[in-house]
Amino acid sequence: MSYTRLIQIEFNHCDPAGIVFYPRYFEMTNSVIENFFADVAGRSFAQMHRGVPNGVPNGVPTARIEADFIAPSRLGDKVLFSLHITKIGRSSIALTITGRLGAETRMRAHLTLVWVDGGASAPWPDDMRARLSTYMESQDAP
Repeated sequence: MSYTRLIQIEFNHCDPAGIVFYPRYFEMTNSVIENFFADVAGRSFAQMHRGVPNGVPNGVPTARIEADFIAPSRLGDKVLFSLHITKIGRSSIALTITGRLGAETRMRAHLTLVWVDGGASAPWPDDMRARLSTYMESQDAP
């Protein structure tokens, strides 16, 4: 089982040439991650960021992102994004998100997210680690 999310390319995603402006892919990958955490890891971004004491952040900020833009996506395309966990660390998680239209890969991003509690990296809560591990063991090959 792989976590997937279908995103239709909208006018606001495109540059004047009518193709996805590459920073918009980062918004799309974040949307996939946000939905993944709510649906699979058991905590929505709203739950993770609610009640932030004294402005000290909690949640899963992106510590690293590397992306390859392989083929252009255009207005109206429906790109299927798949999320794969490649590693779970003490307080971090490595992910690969691939966007495809049919058999054609449009983009691929490798990300590292860090669990932050009280403004500093912290070990994953036990319930989240268990859900992430279960997902990693059951996911399809990328």
